Amino acid sequence: MDQHRAQAASDLLYQHWMQGSLIEELPPEIRPATRAEGYAIQERLQARSGSALYGWKIAATSGAGQAHINVDGPIAGRLLAERVIANAGMVPSGPNHMRVAEAEFAFRMGRDLPPRAAAYTVAEVLDAVATLHPAIEIPDSRYQDFTRVGAAQLIADNACTHYFVAAEAAGADWRSIDLATHRVVARVDGRPEMEGSGANVLGDPRIALTWLVNELSQLGVTLVKGETVTTGACIPPFAIAHGDHVTVDFGSLGKASVRFG
Repeated sequence: MDQHRAQAASDLLYQHWMQGSLIEELPPEIRPATRAEGYAIQERLQARSGSALYGWKIAATSGAGQAHINVDGPIAGRLLAERVIANAGMVPSGPNHMRVAEAEFAFRMGRDLPPRAAAYTVAEVLDAVATLHPAIEIPDSRYQDFTRVGAAQLIADNACTHYFVAAEAAGADWRSIDLATHRVVARVDGRPEMEGSGANVLGDPRIALTWLVNELSQLGVTLVKGETVTTGACIPPFAIAHGDHVTVDFGSLGKASVRFG
């Protein structure tokens, strides 16, 4: 995909994101045919931000998440600083077509992990992590039916990124905890609580983080010190509505919460 087509696709998706409007899919002449072409379109999104990149998200790290957007594996997207909500803050009112939230483990990096030929191991990646944070992701899509457009177009649409909330760094020694079996509970006012664990995130959120590092490495992208990676839904995406107060409880690792305006 040449630069002009990639830019045109990025412009169209960004326009609909800002307007809260939807398209059926990208026009054939600017539609990505591969994951690499999708990432080439996504890359142009960062130039629109007035801040350094906040970090990265991984979508579809669980069977439920993959079923939700109808893909057969994870995809990565960029977290823009202006779309990050303070913990216990409020998501601005506005269109949200997916209308779900996700409880996630997020990792803040303590040093750069640049591209290289050999794949990074889990141990190498964890050694580069500074802190762990309970988090809430609020995804959305610019497609009328995000379940049928495929991975390449979803990647171009920034892997359904919308808003993100991270709590303070975990006070407990998270490195000594088995994150795969760690219990996570989500609560929405007036509804039964929902429960999951890190095992729903590619088997372990640390494995998901390593997948992201190697995905970026193959794209020639450095995961930079200070960037945050949110690793995917520990609990199947749960419905949210105007006025809801959502809390995700990671036990000894802390809580994240947000209200929907």
